[in-house]
Amino acid sequence: MKRLGTIRTERKTSIKNSAGRLFTAIISALLQVSWMTFLALFLNNYYTWISLFSTLFAIFVVLKIYGTSSNSNMKMPWMIVILTFPILGLVIYGIFGRSIVTKKVKAKFNNIETTYKKCLSQDDNLSELEEIDIRTANQFRYLSKREGFPVYKNTDVTFYSDASIGFEAQLEELKKAKEFIFMEYHAIEDAISFNRLKDVLIERANAGVEVRMFYDDVGSIFFLNKTFIKEMREHGIDCRVFNPIKAAFNIFMNNRDHRKITIIDGVVGFTGGYNLADEYFNITHPYGEWKDTGIKLTGDAVKSLTVMFLSMWNSIKKTDEAKDNYIHYVSASTNKYIAVNSSQFICPYADSPLNDRRVAENVYLNLIKNAKRYLYIMTPYLLITDEMTR
Repeated sequence: MKRLGTIRTERKTSIKNSAGRLFTAIISALLQVSWMTFLALFLNNYYTWISLFSTLFAIFVVLKIYGTSSNSNMKMPWMIVILTFPILGLVIYGIFGRSIVTKKVKAKFNNIETTYKKCLSQDDNLSELEEIDIRTANQFRYLSKREGFPVYKNTDVTFYSDASIGFEAQLEELKKAKEFIFMEYHAIEDAISFNRLKDVLIERANAGVEVRMFYDDVGSIFFLNKTFIKEMREHGIDCRVFNPIKAAFNIFMNNRDHRKITIIDGVVGFTGGYNLADEYFNITHPYGEWKDTGIKLTGDAVKSLTVMFLSMWNSIKKTDEAKDNYIHYVSASTNKYIAVNSSQFICPYADSPLNDRRVAENVYLNLIKNAKRYLYIMTPYLLITDEMTR
């Protein structure tokens, strides 16, 4: 009971601190919008040429938005707001829309990602798959040739129909880590579930295992406070945050890291729909009973998960020069707890908030298009786009 009481206190503190930080950012953004709108309207009232320029500029921006390849459901609201309220619309779009500043960040990430993908090699698995199923082979060819994610064999896949089962398996594999543990999650809650995992991470770190943790600031904002990173580092666990909320002029808060990845020694990987928060394991019920699933990969395909993690990790701060130290595979003959299946084809792939390619959407649209007998979809978030409707 003492442990649970401590956890509850920490959680309240985290929510208080995080809510204050979020409130400050929101107030700052509103002040920026209000001031810039007032200034622009003031100048418009006194200078005819400024009014004419702002109108022409609003039309130009709308045409630029219309000409982008983004989804129409994303373009139309911006176009309507800017045409209806040119001054206010331009100010809001300038702060919350596609910021010029983010182009540098995106270019940096894409260069790093490309560099890491070059460490992956594509075996002649596509030719073999073509003889079995040409449609699946074409899907994998897109991911391999266009996006740089190889198609693997020699990989075992274990499916967990419930997040709690996957989490228990994850804990057991983490206890076996010998070299490194990489974890990247949208949301981490320093509460009951994560405390079990944290104990394992601390024990492995004390045993000399390199442990890294990466989480999204918005996803974890009501779960963690600033002391979390300090605590992790005190235990020898390196910790970084993706796109922290700041009260700055250029805000691209809608770019989030939604991945859920655990990598153990480069040979065992976990992914799926669940974050490291109590609600995903139905310990708490803020949204009712939660249903999620998980997958464990064991073998060659984990190399792609490692590349995904290292690309995002180094986009925040580049620290890994010797990339091949982590992107490797230990064969079954040299690692007793790995047994691989060579009869199936595996292609882990990733989408990114820092590029303009809708990889995940392309994949599931292709899967839907090529369905032969039936299509079942289960999702907590249903927002059907025009492309998916067609």
